[in-house]
Amino acid sequence: MKKGLRVILSGGGTGGHIYPAIAIADEIKRRHPDADILFVGAKDRMEMEKVPQAGYDIEGLWISGVDRSFSLKNFIFPFKLMSSLSKSRKIIKRFKPDIVIGTGGFASGPLLRVAISKGLPTLIQEQNSLPGITNRILAKYADTICAAYEKVKNVFPPERTIITGNPVRQDLLEVNQLREEALEHFNLSKDKKTVLVLGGSLGARRVNRLIENELKRFRDEDVQIIWQIGKLYFDEYKKYDSVTVRAKEFINRMDFAYAAADVIISRAGAGSVSELCIVGKPVLFIPSPNVAENHQAKNALAVTEHDAALMITEDELTERFEPCFFSLLKDEKRLKRFGENIKKLALPNATSDIVDEVEKLIKKNNK
Repeated sequence: MKKGLRVILSGGGTGGHIYPAIAIADEIKRRHPDADILFVGAKDRMEMEKVPQAGYDIEGLWISGVDRSFSLKNFIFPFKLMSSLSKSRKIIKRFKPDIVIGTGGFASGPLLRVAISKGLPTLIQEQNSLPGITNRILAKYADTICAAYEKVKNVFPPERTIITGNPVRQDLLEVNQLREEALEHFNLSKDKKTVLVLGGSLGARRVNRLIENELKRFRDEDVQIIWQIGKLYFDEYKKYDSVTVRAKEFINRMDFAYAAADVIISRAGAGSVSELCIVGKPVLFIPSPNVAENHQAKNALAVTEHDAALMITEDELTERFEPCFFSLLKDEKRLKRFGENIKKLALPNATSDIVDEVEKLIKKNNK
């Protein structure tokens, strides 16, 4: 492959689109240190902060999604789209990429559409078991689709869809060897079971409220907690930090958090599900209902149908959480079975496999 590889990656709006793109960029840089990589995101979204923190340049488009309910904001969407298509053309003309990669989200739509219209090699990466609308449209024209779930072949062209899994942080592959170090890191007891609670970087109000209401029961069961509260709710719940409750706004050492955990309570974003499969710990999924087409519930179902996890919807929490979760916590055989079964669903080489496909497309285009 020629030197001076030039790659544009686009995706954002949420961490589920941003972190896979960064993982792909990191693997490209590992293989091709002289590669020139540019990100394109949506102005005022979290990628404009997270991508530079990862060491990459990013340009922003004036773009957002369409509100599914009636909204005056929808009237300016055509102007945003025209603006973003125009800027995408300028970016591609100036940067001259060898390939354009989209990981979903608003910004990837106009950028990939322009790249496709110019005959550039394009690859999209779909994290969810139910594809988002942007990737559903782009998949009709993209050269290659790298997906995490076999079911997406019912939506995407199967002949161009490859099941690679989702890019995840490589430090999770050996977390079970870190248990003692992890418990020391969080200053937790080795003689108690540890529950890890994950509500996402911003936090999940319903999950936080659930843990608050169950703190007495956790104490009665002699269980300690690592509680990732999230940015939006930390000030409200940080008062519960104690000897047996480690209340955190954000967890920097996720490898330690996973290693310390005996059971995990988590949302079911695509990236989280992929990480949890690699970690191989028993999980209770509480899908967020505030996502397009209820895709988190579908992500969780793709695991639970293999007898590899539990799922309780937010509407069921009051009735089902205590009997389901605390019986699981005491059932060693079931805990072991869940851990073994979820591990079977892991695709730990996803990032490398995706970049293999990137290289194939560039070589094919250069023939």
